[in-house]
Amino acid sequence: MSQRQVLQVFESYQKSRTQFVQTVAELATRPQNIETLQNAGVMSLLRPLLLDVVPTIQQTAALALGRLANYNDDLAEAIVKGDILPQLVYSLAEQNRFYKKAAAFVLRAVARHSPELAQAVVDCGALEALVISLEEFDPGVKEAAAWALGYIARHNGELSQAVVDAGAVPLLVLCIQEPEIALKRIAASALSDIAKHSPELAQTVVDTGAIAHLAQMILNPDAKLKRQVFSALSQISKHSVDLAELVVEAEIFPAVLACLRDPDEYVRKNVTTLMREIAKHTPELSQMIVNSGGVAAVIDYLGDCKGATRLPGIMMLGYVAAHAENLAMAVILSKGVPQLAICLSEESEDHVKAATAWSLGQIGRHTPEHARAVAGVNVLPKLLVLYMDMESSEDLQVKAKKALKSILQKCTHLPALEPLLYDAPSNILKHVVCQFSKVIPHDSKARRLFVTSGGLKKVQEIKADSGSPLQEYINSINNCYPEEIVRYYSPGYSETLLERVEKYQPA
Repeated sequence: MSQRQVLQVFESYQKSRTQFVQTVAELATRPQNIETLQNAGVMSLLRPLLLDVVPTIQQTAALALGRLANYNDDLAEAIVKGDILPQLVYSLAEQNRFYKKAAAFVLRAVARHSPELAQAVVDCGALEALVISLEEFDPGVKEAAAWALGYIARHNGELSQAVVDAGAVPLLVLCIQEPEIALKRIAASALSDIAKHSPELAQTVVDTGAIAHLAQMILNPDAKLKRQVFSALSQISKHSVDLAELVVEAEIFPAVLACLRDPDEYVRKNVTTLMREIAKHTPELSQMIVNSGGVAAVIDYLGDCKGATRLPGIMMLGYVAAHAENLAMAVILSKGVPQLAICLSEESEDHVKAATAWSLGQIGRHTPEHARAVAGVNVLPKLLVLYMDMESSEDLQVKAKKALKSILQKCTHLPALEPLLYDAPSNILKHVVCQFSKVIPHDSKARRLFVTSGGLKKVQEIKADSGSPLQEYINSINNCYPEEIVRYYSPGYSETLLERVEKYQPA
């Protein structure tokens, strides 16, 4: 065989390998092909090609493996069991930038599925290689490495701590300062995934100066970047008063409020989540949000969105109102109560309705004036229905009940209470009757209205145990009226009158 023929054989073999890996990589982009590829044993065929002498074949083989691993945890586990990860980690330090991107993609695809698979990536020494890749000149390699680190860190505190211990955080903070938007996004996302698990991890992110750099990007025109920036600031803020104050000190207010009108719904949701995480800590932080116009802006936001995106805004109003009377009144004066009543009526998801009920309870529980503002938008009957509905989740029933009780215990606006006399179960009814027993003795107009509206008649029909608090409240109400009036509205009184008519003998 001549030298030319030998070369032709090698070229043909190389062409076949190239065509094979390219075809597999292409087929792996379509879910319907994955099972067939798996059954054909494609993993074992791709593995030796990671060490191919031709760089493009190595890269495409890694890309194909990444796409397969990304599909489900079974395929990701097959990569772990096939001892492919150490090979990839070794290549991260040795190969060109194209291969490094493909290798980091495989590590990310494996790590994303579960803490166990992410731990397998850590155990094969990937963290050190990925952190070194963050120092590469090529922004694409940095992005791929940051993405993989974020996917490892997101699962739990232990994995996140391992990422921190590998020295990733300072380099991720440098990445958010790079000009490439895609790199900024992924680095901010990775910082968010690290910070979310504990105050200590969040403090590590803060200690590298991340807040100042994140704060500079809140008005960046790129929506996907803003999503990650607000997510990271939220994950830092949520852990403690000190961390929330550090975020506020970066002078993000009132600038963030402009993002509540952003066209991107996830930007708006993440801004509201950030405000919720700050407001929940102290009255002072809540007051700062009120002073900056944040409460009114969130109420407007609730009017413009639907579903789960409303949840952080609903909860933020509840946290603000929970701290103090004046803060709850700020929510009322900003027309927060009617908007929450709309949310209670419109939303179908129980967890959103439960949060709304909780927030209404936090607003109404302070004083009679607060309770009247809540009762005045007719939410008490709605809360009662949600509490009594057997199809409501347990959490919704509990929160509706607590909200009802806390509002009822302060409410002295009797017209709002009266409908509950007819429908409430005894454990709620006692709070309703209690409020009537407090107001009626001191208000002659209310006493008269209670008779003409049928309230007194309804109270006489309530069956209460002798000596119970409910019976005492009923007695207190009855003592405000002449005995013959109470008898007149008592059940069976008309029959008693008829008996007297029958027995009466005219003179």
